[in-house]
Amino acid sequence: MKTLYIILAVFFLILSAIFSYLPLGTIALIPISFAFLFSYLVFKKSETPNNKFSKILLILTIVCLIFVLVKVFFIKNELEIDTKFEQQKIENNKDAKKDLEDLENDLE
Repeated sequence: MKTLYIILAVFFLILSAIFSYLPLGTIALIPISFAFLFSYLVFKKSETPNNKFSKILLILTIVCLIFVLVKVFFIKNELEIDTKFEQQKIENNKDAKKDLEDLENDLE
């Protein structure tokens, strides 16, 4: 049973690390909670009190949790209007209309 918990903890830890990096918001908390649950079960099922692997799993899960919480609460995603791009788009439309009018005049 312990090996199953270890496998699930590692799987959900990898999944939570991937979800933490991607811009998914709080959806990353789902695999983090499963990773924490299975890491905690591995820690409780370990025979030796100095089991480093279970401690590392717990610490990495907490690091992912902190990373997601910092990303959600402290990093603002703001959109800026790119005025240069908008101006260039308007000028390109004017140039395209002018080219079409020139082609139309050349055909007549």
